[in-house]
Amino acid sequence: MQALLVLEDGSVFKGRAFGATGESWGEIVFNTAMTGYQEILTDPSYCGQIVVMTYPLAGNSGFDKDSIEKKDSFVRGFVVREKCDQPSNWRSGGSLDEFLTRKEVVGISDLDTRALAKVIRDKGTMRAIISTVEGDPAVLLEKIKGLPDLTGQRFVEEVAAKEIYTVPGSGPRVAVIDFGSKQSIVQQLSKRACEVVVVPPTATAEDILGLNAAGIILSNGPGDPVNVPFAVETVKEVAGKLPIFGIGLGHQVLGLALGAKTYKLKFGHRGANHPVKDLESGRVFITSQNHGFVIDADSLPPEVTISHLNLNDNTVEGIKHKIFPISSVQYHPEGAPGPEDCIYLYDEFVKKCS
Repeated sequence: MQALLVLEDGSVFKGRAFGATGESWGEIVFNTAMTGYQEILTDPSYCGQIVVMTYPLAGNSGFDKDSIEKKDSFVRGFVVREKCDQPSNWRSGGSLDEFLTRKEVVGISDLDTRALAKVIRDKGTMRAIISTVEGDPAVLLEKIKGLPDLTGQRFVEEVAAKEIYTVPGSGPRVAVIDFGSKQSIVQQLSKRACEVVVVPPTATAEDILGLNAAGIILSNGPGDPVNVPFAVETVKEVAGKLPIFGIGLGHQVLGLALGAKTYKLKFGHRGANHPVKDLESGRVFITSQNHGFVIDADSLPPEVTISHLNLNDNTVEGIKHKIFPISSVQYHPEGAPGPEDCIYLYDEFVKKCS
């Protein structure tokens, strides 16, 4: 079956349909990772987005239960140059096509993803539609013009925990404010014997402090951080009372709570090969990233310092409070894009909680 991908700027790409049939729209973005399509498809941070993989092959290792971040997929579409229908992995429980069909995600393959990535890089992320039912690009372009702006949409409530739950542990109790947390964050804390209490993003400061936790993690999540003002207010109230560590969207929420501003990047950082420099140690790490917004360096208050920088564009990748045990990073330290060098950040946080 043929499929059409139409972008807001009028670009049209024809390909083959796979996964679910039908029509889906979202913000089109590209990811430069060579592996990790399972984690990408199940990462709640991609909610509302059509993801283009720049690496030409996807699906060669199938799908296995140990390489997913959530049981559901939150992407609006998946775009690849070539999909593998016969995965060769002893852990595989099914193919990429079968997974997308089961999760009702529309996919398109056999198109020029290099050309597509160049359009996004040059013109920025934009709205797009994948369709297996409409063959006229002009009709799809008219539909796009009537779609809402994705920047103003609140995706966090769609992907975050709705109620409190606990993962037992013998060590310090850590509260994770869930903006769309990956399960690997909880796993890293559990490996360090922490008792993990996951709370919804709407939890108040009173709710969180009432848990008698030794520290707080602000998780990753989708969308614009200004769309969760309730969480920003909560973090303002708990800042300085407990150790805090933010990741991804949690990093941005922390920045807003401390008085900084955020802005949207042209095409974002998505991939597993982004170089980040730790300004304190001078070390450079290759990191896993997925975000479209960053903290404005010039807006940081005097009591907050930049701890990490992105070496591709010098954007803020980490901040640290000069007085309180508060820090955050824009990248995903548990992402482990080959090396696991950034896992030490969890050790540092847990040490502060002990």
